[in-house]
Amino acid sequence: MLTQLTVDNLAIADHIELFFEKGMSVITGETGAGKSIILDALGLTLGDRADSGLVRHGADRTDISAVFDISNIPSAKAWLKDNDLDNGNDLDSQHDCILRRVITSEGRSRGYINGQPSSLSNLREVGEMLIDIHSQHEHQSLLKKETHRRLIDEFGNLKKLANSTATNYKHWSEKAQKLEQLKSNQDERDARLQLLKYQVKELNELGLAEGELADLEKEQQSLSHAEQLLNSGHEVLQLCSEGDTTAQSILSLAMSALEALPVKHEALSEAQNLLSEALIQVEEASHSIRGFVDHFEIDPARLQEVDERLSSTYELARKHRTTPEELPALHQTLINELKSFEEGDGNLEILTEETALLAGEYLQSANKLSEARIKTAQKLDKKITTQLAELGMPSVKFVTQITPLPEDVFSRHGQEEIEFLVSANPGQPAKPLNKVASGGELSRISLAIQVVTAQTSATPTLVFDEVDVGIGGGTAEVVGRLLRALGEKGQAICITHQPQVASQGHHHLFVSKKTNKKETHSSINILNGSSRTEEIARMLGGINMTEQTLAHAQEMLNIPEMEAEGA
Repeated sequence: MLTQLTVDNLAIADHIELFFEKGMSVITGETGAGKSIILDALGLTLGDRADSGLVRHGADRTDISAVFDISNIPSAKAWLKDNDLDNGNDLDSQHDCILRRVITSEGRSRGYINGQPSSLSNLREVGEMLIDIHSQHEHQSLLKKETHRRLIDEFGNLKKLANSTATNYKHWSEKAQKLEQLKSNQDERDARLQLLKYQVKELNELGLAEGELADLEKEQQSLSHAEQLLNSGHEVLQLCSEGDTTAQSILSLAMSALEALPVKHEALSEAQNLLSEALIQVEEASHSIRGFVDHFEIDPARLQEVDERLSSTYELARKHRTTPEELPALHQTLINELKSFEEGDGNLEILTEETALLAGEYLQSANKLSEARIKTAQKLDKKITTQLAELGMPSVKFVTQITPLPEDVFSRHGQEEIEFLVSANPGQPAKPLNKVASGGELSRISLAIQVVTAQTSATPTLVFDEVDVGIGGGTAEVVGRLLRALGEKGQAICITHQPQVASQGHHHLFVSKKTNKKETHSSINILNGSSRTEEIARMLGGINMTEQTLAHAQEMLNIPEMEAEGA
């Protein structure tokens, strides 16, 4: 539930700090005092759009924080954990969720969850688990069929089934679209398939492996210069070791001359060592060259084979407008595309079967949803009709009309259209709300729907913004009792102008406005005892309170207290 709301520099409010408790909290005050500031502040913490015009004149920024006790909201705890916004606490120790919104005078906006920067979509997502706001203007949305469908699904706890149906529809729709495209482009597909088969066959026949091209080019260089390599090898071998005058014989003579010297000298000894090393190097070079000459063969047939394979490779590369090195990768790409045509979404028969299978899965979940909606609608109709009677509309009958869609028409929202109808008088056919209900009647119908659906809501905090406008007398008292009952189940916060509603609250907050020559301030105070009696009296009879209005106010305030004592 909502436990604390702190507002700095929003509209005409410089600083407001409110603490909320369980039960029904009523908020009253004269028109224009700033009651809407509370709703605006809550809306902003829940991700509503903002602009710089909301920042109090002369201030740099608006700063709003809302603290929620989530000890009994496991879905919110799990969501915070999944999104790493739980400050490292385990689910059992998580008690508070703090939503914060900062708006600068330049129009920049930032959102925070438990002190961590968060997107507005995250604020909205977690906010839906914490609080539900019902506005006096909500009846306008009741004229839309999508609102009717949403309320049915919420009342019947059908959201999971509705989401499953929407997911199945998405999967079917994507596959059906591919199938339609495949059918419409059948000629192009057949031509592409034939081309792919031909290209893959050509590349299969070439069979060029990764790295093979470099090896072929290296081998071609060697084979094409075979005679020159062999002649040069023999020539070098003659110079090194097999001719009349060779490098080996000359080095041997030089070494013999140094060895024959009668006197040893350091410089000459070093030269002798170097000559010895050179002789060894020449011998090793001769051995290497001799091995090359003895085993090297001139193979014109292999050269022709390598030339032809390289020629085929270069030709295919030009044909596919790529480099020879990229042919293996292109080959694999074409194989994958051909496989897709023959085995996946490119195969008309397979795609048709897959689409039919997904259609069956969609219809299965959609039919379950339809059955559940029909049962839910019957329960909702009965409860709202009973509620309307308590709100002074005993002749009005509420009907949820569920119209099946044609069998071949699929919708992500299910296989039916849902619309709320009312019959204003017995014997008259039920008609859409905007055809039979006046503005005042529509407000009461809206209130009845909100009260009934709120009773089954999993959201612990319910906020009602002047939903009792246009209702008075005994009906307003009934509304007050209904809202009090909702508060006793969790937490209800009501902004009201009706004393019959305000008197039913467990807690009473009063909004006032003070104006001087320079600025205007809005403030909120908790009313108890005589101050609350005076506010109820003001709401009953205006500024000039009489003993009668005070007595009446006291009598109204004693009713809930007596009920509580009797309970």
